[in-house]
Amino acid sequence: MFFASDNAGPVHPQIMQRVMAANDGYAMPYGNDPIMDEVRESIRTLFEAPQAAVYLVATGTAANALALACYTQPWQTIFAAQHSHIEEDECNAPEFYSGGAKLTLIPTDDKMTPEVLQAAIARRPQNTNVHMAQAGAVSITQVTEFGAVHTLDELRALTAVAKAADLPVHLDGARFANALVTLGCSAAEMTWKSGVDVVSFGGTKNGCMGVEAVIFFDPEKAWEFELRRKRAAHLFSKHRFLSAQMAGYLEEDLWLDMARSANAACARLTQGLIDKGAELLHTPQANMIFTRFPRATHQKLHAAGAKYYVMGGDVNTGDPAELLSARLVCDWSRTDAGVDEFLSYF
Repeated sequence: MFFASDNAGPVHPQIMQRVMAANDGYAMPYGNDPIMDEVRESIRTLFEAPQAAVYLVATGTAANALALACYTQPWQTIFAAQHSHIEEDECNAPEFYSGGAKLTLIPTDDKMTPEVLQAAIARRPQNTNVHMAQAGAVSITQVTEFGAVHTLDELRALTAVAKAADLPVHLDGARFANALVTLGCSAAEMTWKSGVDVVSFGGTKNGCMGVEAVIFFDPEKAWEFELRRKRAAHLFSKHRFLSAQMAGYLEEDLWLDMARSANAACARLTQGLIDKGAELLHTPQANMIFTRFPRATHQKLHAAGAKYYVMGGDVNTGDPAELLSARLVCDWSRTDAGVDEFLSYF
């Protein structure tokens, strides 16, 4: 009954097999291995972007921070939702790797709206006021930190605002596959066809050991990224083990199969929580649920070995009827039996 994070799930055996196969013999280092050639071709085909520059790093924080650094000068600011992943979970890494650029947080309960983004950009006019941070990149988290998915229309409305101000757009896709399955669209439609310039294409949360792709749809930034990645100590020497993970991930659409499994488990858990009378704090649209139910139920679940995050109170101390909030995340390996066992304690 492990619902703490999709980061905690196992590596898919097919991906592990590719890593083991890559361990046979020798291969050129630093991304010059033949498996990386396979990965580049697969990603370019998947994203319908034959000229795209494709790179791998081991963590989502590196992917986001280094990608944004390529589009943001130290005197600029990055526009992101108040509860964006780069604000909530990356310990100022975008600011650090960009050399000091700040984040301008768009006030919102979850998703940015075009109107509020436009107002924020308007307060940072380009090249007119030397005393203030200049407008820089726009970053969109997909899936959001509260489990919502931007529709294609919502993405396009945000990128239209950015493009009108001549600003680049970064998509933080740590849960890219989960969002894509929800929307039922192509990778191209959710990225460059919707105005995205660079995407962090996540693998770690969706069954990989530790690999994320950074994809520049305009290769103009390619060399800069290579330099920044090396300077930041995120260029793997034995790169073939990153390449092998991504190759296995993409093979026969495994990445989509795993995302479908995670999303389906989340949908089953969501319906079960509703049936049991639990309160949903947000509408789950991918593989993450925010809910609230009595402390007594939390205590039963914890005693049975369930793992998930509880917010806003101590599980062990207080009124048994008090409602405590929880975050539940489903990964690719979550089974119907595991979901049903969790629900049996309500």
